[in-house]
Amino acid sequence: MTSMSLRIRRARTAVSLSQKELADRVGVHRSAVTQWEHAVGTNPSVDHLARIACETGVCFEWLATGRGQRQPESGAFDTAAIMHDYAHDELESRILEGVRRVPARKREALAYMIELLVK
Repeated sequence: MTSMSLRIRRARTAVSLSQKELADRVGVHRSAVTQWEHAVGTNPSVDHLARIACETGVCFEWLATGRGQRQPESGAFDTAAIMHDYAHDELESRILEGVRRVPARKREALAYMIELLVK
C-alpha cells in the first residue's frame, strides 16, 4: 500500500497541478502541500484532505487510506451538495427546520415575507 504522501502527489500530478496551484485551491500555503507530499512530512487535516480529493477528482477513502477505488465510478459525483443550501449555525438550522414544516402551499408566502425582510 502506498503512503498518503505519495497518494497526494499522484493525485495532484495526475491532473497536472503544481503544488502552488493545489495549495491555492485548497486554501493553504505551498509549503503545506510540500509537507503533505514529503515522506516524513505532516498529514493534512480531514477538511484539507477532502478538498484535495475534490480538486483532484479522486475518492476520499483512497486518498486517506489507500483502500477502495482511486477514481470514482462514472456519474458518482453528478449530484453535488451546494454548501450554502445548508444551515451555517444553530439559528439557521432552527429556521430551516421550521420552514420544512410549513405546508407546501404556504411556503411561497413565507419566502416572499423573508425576501421583504432582507430588502
